[in-house]
Amino acid sequence: MSSVNLVAREVAVKIVFYGPGLSGKTTSLRKIYETVRPAHRGEMMSIATEGDRTLFFDFLPVKVERVNDCTVRLALYTVPGQVFYNSTRKLVLQGADGVVFVADSQPEMMDANRESLANLEENLLEQGIRLERFPLVIQWNKRDIPKALPVAELRAALNPRNVPDYETEALSGRGVLDALKAITRLVIQDLRIKRIVPPPRAATPAIPSLGSPKASSGGGLEAQLSQHLAGRTASVTAPAAATASAPAVPRPSRSMPAIAPPQPQVQVVPAVAPPALTGQRPLGPASALAPSDLFDHARAAEGAFSSGDYGTCIQACLDATRRGLAFAGEGTMGAQAHLLRVDGADLLRLQTLAARSSNRVDDAAFALYVLMQIFSRLHAAGLPAPATE
Repeated sequence: MSSVNLVAREVAVKIVFYGPGLSGKTTSLRKIYETVRPAHRGEMMSIATEGDRTLFFDFLPVKVERVNDCTVRLALYTVPGQVFYNSTRKLVLQGADGVVFVADSQPEMMDANRESLANLEENLLEQGIRLERFPLVIQWNKRDIPKALPVAELRAALNPRNVPDYETEALSGRGVLDALKAITRLVIQDLRIKRIVPPPRAATPAIPSLGSPKASSGGGLEAQLSQHLAGRTASVTAPAAATASAPAVPRPSRSMPAIAPPQPQVQVVPAVAPPALTGQRPLGPASALAPSDLFDHARAAEGAFSSGDYGTCIQACLDATRRGLAFAGEGTMGAQAHLLRVDGADLLRLQTLAARSSNRVDDAAFALYVLMQIFSRLHAAGLPAPATE
């Protein structure tokens, strides 16, 4: 479920990489992480297990400069592939705005591909979402393997809707970024249809760096994505002649909104970045899910994680957890967790981590996972209830 911060003009969207175990989901995400410029990516969090490389999630926030005068931030997740981790897959999938399905091209993986795609459809349906109406892109991964099935055969078996699909090699990165651009375009189009992306505040001259006179066009969005990838340039550029004849427009810094120079006939705020935007931290996944009453607590936990203060992050998550469970009514934390269908073992582990004198990054990542789980349960239960007159 996308989150819109109207003050910061920021839209946070969630994209999940789905597919069978070891199909290349995590490898694709790592390749994106390596390619995106450090200034436009957050810290990658990963929790591995013996049976699969992703138990809970890999989370990677990627900044895309502007769409309709709004900053877009992509939160990229992967899910565990094994069937017995389905409850975790359901949790990670909650609130997703789009899915990249990573299919394994090996012949012996066809049954696993079908099973995972059917599982995706089933889990979305539990949320009241039909797969055929949901933004979806498919990666035919491991195309570098000699025995890989022909793409035509894969399409016939797994892509009857003819959604955008790409041949990929996650290890080398071939095709991975193309799939990311495609799902981003589909998600933004879907958000516009749902009127979630706010309209531009005012008509403004095109900024050459956006690569297109219209930031809302598909080519413009692809150009914006390409601009923030190391070693790549925008795929759409302004004609040289037009650039030479047009007056120079100062390029805004990252800390200032991309607005047009003040026009004499329009009253504008003095040419200073609004205080709300200066030095503002990115909207993370916990704060994007948080109820308004717990938003500040979620931001505090994410801020501590970003600064490497993992003990403070865990304590902030535990405090927000207690406050969140309280919305379920009076009683012990165990009783409140039972009402919200939160795993009691996760709460016990969170309390154990909070009692430690030192913590690691994976401990703090787990604490954030528990907090997001509770926020998701509160949202599903319609809590906290809106205030009545």
